Amino acid sequence: MLAIYYQYWRINFLTMLEYRANFIMWFAFTIVYHATAIAALWVTLRTFPSMNGWDFKQMAFLYALWMLGHEFHNAFFFNVVSVPEYVREGRFDRFLVRPQDTLFQTLTVPAQLFPDGLILAVIYFVLATNYSGVHVDAAFIFFVPLVMLGGALIDLGISLAVATVSFWFVRVDTLRWVVMSLEQEFTRYPISIYTRGVRFLLAFVFPFAFMNYFPATFLLHKAETGFSLSPQIGLLTPLVGFAWLAISYAFWRYGLQHYQGTGS
Repeated sequence: MLAIYYQYWRINFLTMLEYRANFIMWFAFTIVYHATAIAALWVTLRTFPSMNGWDFKQMAFLYALWMLGHEFHNAFFFNVVSVPEYVREGRFDRFLVRPQDTLFQTLTVPAQLFPDGLILAVIYFVLATNYSGVHVDAAFIFFVPLVMLGGALIDLGISLAVATVSFWFVRVDTLRWVVMSLEQEFTRYPISIYTRGVRFLLAFVFPFAFMNYFPATFLLHKAETGFSLSPQIGLLTPLVGFAWLAISYAFWRYGLQHYQGTGS
């Protein structure tokens, strides 16, 4: 599997070299997308200097934490979102007759992928950490990569669950859009500003809050006001990520047993 994975990234890199203009445009889009989101935060905090106790510096760090996990997911696991397309077009069936694990095959379909977003996320995180004045010590250096990995696994677990639903319903575009909107729009702000129902949804149904909000309260030494929980709950991010992936993978295996194709 490691040899296959090496060849997968080799093909991705060669494809990127073949279509350099497309890579440059996509990288530029990634920069503009995140810059727009950060600018929107700045404009909002110009009008409201503090949002339930969070200022712009702290929210810049909040966004940086989410960006780390999200872009790690996009760099290494993004292909899982293509499963519904493979199912609709009948291309998923070929994974079932090959000896390798179906999920591994899905994640290693050659595409023009390069960890440009992850590189940008690391750069922004370093800048945001310095800007926000977070105390950097050995615990911080040890914990942040675990938050990044846990956040990526949360993203993967939720994306995998949505992809598995396509085994029964084929088209899950609306569900995917709703989940994506919840993550990309609502996690820009501390969940404590939302109603209790939305807070519960973002923390315990689709646990996006564990990608940035809970770890940020711990790292910034802030009180957790969304549920009045101990800030130490942010330490659970890696466990939440592995738990979501395990549950989603079990759902995936169950879906495979009931997959009947689309008749293509």
